[in-house]
Amino acid sequence: MTAPVFLADPALLREGTVVLDGPEGRHAVSVRRLRPGEEVVLTDGAGTGALGTVTAAEGKDRLEVAVREVRTEDEPRPRLTVVQALPKGDRGELAVEMMTETGVDVVVPWAAARAVTRWKAERGAKSLAKWRATAKEAGKQARRLRFPEVTEPATSQQVAELLRGADFAAVLHEEGSTPLATAPLPDEGGIVLVVGPEGGVSPEELALFAEAGAAPFRLGPSVLRTSTAGTAAAALILSRSPRWR
Repeated sequence: MTAPVFLADPALLREGTVVLDGPEGRHAVSVRRLRPGEEVVLTDGAGTGALGTVTAAEGKDRLEVAVREVRTEDEPRPRLTVVQALPKGDRGELAVEMMTETGVDVVVPWAAARAVTRWKAERGAKSLAKWRATAKEAGKQARRLRFPEVTEPATSQQVAELLRGADFAAVLHEEGSTPLATAPLPDEGGIVLVVGPEGGVSPEELALFAEAGAAPFRLGPSVLRTSTAGTAAAALILSRSPRWR
């Protein structure tokens, strides 16, 4: 098993002895119960990681680490963004968790016309915070050094602008005539996938996105839930990209 990952202040990402404390230190000492001699990775979540060995675990939240190597990952190419329509209940957090583990780089919460869930005022702020916390925790669990960005919620017009700037853009739709598995993909730049709500993407949204350069593509013969479609599509795209070769 690879070494566990902990989010750390960038100042700790240097060779030599550093101390991880606070919530992450507490998790390492009191929950994971790490002991001297075990390997750990500290990361800023933005691509830089420090590999080291635990030299001491003190109290409830103080982990001393001897860092021996620091490295920074290049930006992933192509960059994969998933526009995720807001699902019901906690299925949005499930979608973010699975997409993070798969390797998605950006998640855009989308207030689709047919979405039952609406993020408004305080409720919306809390929901967004949960998505971001889920991305962070899933990023650590997946041993990622670069955690996905969860953006502010987007309207359909804002999604269309995002699609216009993509090198490849697709709307996942069961009535798409072309399989996503056969779509021509770029090796560089940005790929944007749109996942609709349980009620489907409206005809007006399909027309808007088509005008922005995003055609409808189908995944397979079955219809996936909005909380799982993004993960399935991301895995398909990444398996065909240089990132998984």
